[in-house]
Amino acid sequence: MDSLRLTDIKGAEVFVGGKRYVVSVLGGGAQPERSWSGRTLLRIKITAEVDGVRGDYTITFGRRGRDNAAVGRAYIREEADAERLSALIKALTGKEPRVYRVGNKIMIECGREHLEGFMRYTELADAIARWLEGTSRQ
Repeated sequence: MDSLRLTDIKGAEVFVGGKRYVVSVLGGGAQPERSWSGRTLLRIKITAEVDGVRGDYTITFGRRGRDNAAVGRAYIREEADAERLSALIKALTGKEPRVYRVGNKIMIECGREHLEGFMRYTELADAIARWLEGTSRQ
């Protein structure tokens, strides 16, 4: 099966929290990056228009816990921005992310199933595969 391009997502309708959103992706990419602690992270950056509001969104994946699970997080202050990012993630992966309130911020969390959904896109697939291979435990 041929990979999709991020820009193939134009006018996609998704429902998040009972509300309808229209999502169009303008571009994006992914690349590994070193954290301050020396861990290798994966940053996925996507520019999209959700319900007519253009935004630049970043989700940072790292390995967490005893099982070395791939977990992606984004921290957002505004409720409306969190809803738009959730809609974007669902439009791209088919799965709604988990959303938590942490102090005065909102945390959006993605798991392995979201990462596998992101891998369907040409712009993201190679970087994700390299990151998964490079951060897996032997």
